[in-house]
Amino acid sequence: MVDVTKWPMFSLMGAQELSSIRKACVFGTAANEVIFITNDDEVYVFGLNCSNCLGTGDSMSTIVPKKLDFLGRRKVASLSYGSGPHILLATDEGQLFAWGHNGYSQLGNGTTNQGVAPVLVSGNLLNKKVTEVACGSHHSMALTDLGEVYAWGYNNCGQVGSGSTANQTTPRRVSNCLQNKVAVSISCGQTSSLALLDNGEVYGWGYNGNGQLGIGNNGNQLTPCRLLSLQGLCVQQIASGYAHSLALTDEGLLYAWGANTFGQVGTGSKTNQLCPVQIMAEKERVVEIAACHSTHTSAAKFQNGRVYMWGQCRGQSVVLPHLTQFTCTDDVFACFATPSVVWRLLSIDQDDILTVAESLKREFDRPETADLKFSVEGRYIHVHKAVLKIRCEHFRSMFRSDWNEDMKEVIEIGQFSYPVYRSFLEFLYTDNVELSPEDAIGLLDLATSYCENRLKRLCQHIIKRGITVENAFSLLSAAMRFEAADLEEFCFKFCVNHLTEVTQTAAFGQIDGNMLKQFIYKASRCGAFRN
Repeated sequence: MVDVTKWPMFSLMGAQELSSIRKACVFGTAANEVIFITNDDEVYVFGLNCSNCLGTGDSMSTIVPKKLDFLGRRKVASLSYGSGPHILLATDEGQLFAWGHNGYSQLGNGTTNQGVAPVLVSGNLLNKKVTEVACGSHHSMALTDLGEVYAWGYNNCGQVGSGSTANQTTPRRVSNCLQNKVAVSISCGQTSSLALLDNGEVYGWGYNGNGQLGIGNNGNQLTPCRLLSLQGLCVQQIASGYAHSLALTDEGLLYAWGANTFGQVGTGSKTNQLCPVQIMAEKERVVEIAACHSTHTSAAKFQNGRVYMWGQCRGQSVVLPHLTQFTCTDDVFACFATPSVVWRLLSIDQDDILTVAESLKREFDRPETADLKFSVEGRYIHVHKAVLKIRCEHFRSMFRSDWNEDMKEVIEIGQFSYPVYRSFLEFLYTDNVELSPEDAIGLLDLATSYCENRLKRLCQHIIKRGITVENAFSLLSAAMRFEAADLEEFCFKFCVNHLTEVTQTAAFGQIDGNMLKQFIYKASRCGAFRN
């Protein structure tokens, strides 16, 4: 749950204005500049307007939100900001716009003229579909739907990856080691760059004085260099701080390296780390990591929902991950980062502030107001017929006058377990599911039977986040059984990435012959058995 009012810049906005915000970005040297997108896909800005970063066409600051008509109705897919600041914005259609500080050609337009309003970035990106953008202090990166990485702007340390230290005035594809490889994510430190590939490998280039590239030394790299210390691991997420870096593997393991002056690596000391080191190994599975090139702060969220922070936190050096009371990593940066900027483009779920929804949550399994009970494994779950009919087609059919169930006060359920059926009913009241990956398989079965597609997607998400070597093959079997193609592909890739360990588990030993043949055939097709 993201509450934008935790950022002071939003405190002057009324409830109606706040309720219209769907996405938001807070940036600037004092976190005093804001871009937000409304439910109608209108783009608004307000704040100091340093270096024309608001894109309003003038250099005037504004405390009242102004609409950027040029970007109106374009759906925003990705947004990032530099230290100048300069802004990069990618639309759902793959167009890239830039404005703001341009002293080092970080806008990619071939000049060093300030960008007072959004301008389409073309050049080598013409006819390319940009899916993600990232900004360093004064350099820029873009990722295309084909997995190509482009970079431009300030290049004094090789952060553009061109093989030289000459500034790059227009987007140039980062090749060398990335040639013929597919990138899935990009990240920028102040003067360094990282790219994550589809096979889980991580490459870094640019400034390395603090070890933020994780290659075992502190020499700058003018072209991409693979982080060999992460070999054998399948990285799923990367994040860059001012001069430190984080990586999260598909097993929920967290690695950190680079500058550690404020304890931002989380090792318990302030010694820089030239190679990735695993932190919080004794904790539960990590599902999200967070860092930002403007700060020395780190954060992580665990599978159980707990959020930890470390590094520079409101002036203090927190050298070990500290448990917070926050429910999302965004809150760490709102309340403890210096400056209190965002580490990603915020997405706001408007249901979080609907009092009707909150009321429904409180009424679930409440005997005082319920008019129906489900009996599952000898235990009752109290519900309301009206809610079930409103929320679920299955129950709309069940409670028709020609069905016996319509007249019953207690309905027996024998097909599903109590935890599974209770989670399903609670989902109808709350839109949330809290289950272990193993129980989520049963709920996936129910969602498939009841044609609840959104619940089916939620189950798949839970299963993906909870996959381990021990349960991977069981989850793969379930995905195949319930024809969940996306989940099946995810579990299959995990099994291939950890083939030796997975094939030694009890679940693999219990596999039936047909499925084993399918797995071996598919694994061989993707080269899993090559020497």
